[in-house]
Amino acid sequence: MTWRARHVSQPIERDTAAVAAFAGDPRNLPLWAAGLSAGIRLEGQRWLTDSPMGVVEVAFVGPVEHGVLDHDVVMPDGTRVHNPLRVLRNGDGSEVVFTLFQRPGMSEADFEHDAEMVRTDLARLRELLER
Repeated sequence: MTWRARHVSQPIERDTAAVAAFAGDPRNLPLWAAGLSAGIRLEGQRWLTDSPMGVVEVAFVGPVEHGVLDHDVVMPDGTRVHNPLRVLRNGDGSEVVFTLFQRPGMSEADFEHDAEMVRTDLARLRELLER
């Protein structure tokens, strides 16, 4: 079974190495990924963040240096959610593409809400990197 997918993208006028280095550093998540992270801390080898869903673990599965910012989020109930996120070359800049899946049981309204949160987060990332 496959799930419905939506690709949300944002052009950024910075080279892919700079975008990947910034966005792929878990310490920067609170600066741009408000939908995921209100604060982040390293406990042992795990990055934990206070999210709207509770404390979750975030792990980039990379290779980040090649623009693969896929990350797994382990929810408070132990569910692991894989989130594909790529930084692609777009001329002299970059295109950041997040793939959002409509998982079983997710309503249309929740799917739309998540897509809007991703759009907002990627726009914030652009603002930070284009300053």
